[in-house]
Amino acid sequence: MSLQNDLTEVKRCLEELARSVIRLEQNLARQPEGQPVPTAPGRPEGLVSIPDTPYDSSLWTDSDDEGLGARDRRAP
Repeated sequence: MSLQNDLTEVKRCLEELARSVIRLEQNLARQPEGQPVPTAPGRPEGLVSIPDTPYDSSLWTDSDDEGLGARDRRAP
């Protein structure tokens, strides 16, 4: 493909994305308050959210750094 064809394809994809976002915003605006928002097709229902809080450092006390070897030994 030529550069011009690539740019045309990217522009088309961006326009399609913009139309999809506008449709999604319109659908969400029509959604009654308090009603759950439907998930996208193909997306799993039971998603797990990962908290931003740091993990407990005691989880890592007996672990070695992968790829770096054990702490008390030198790399070969």
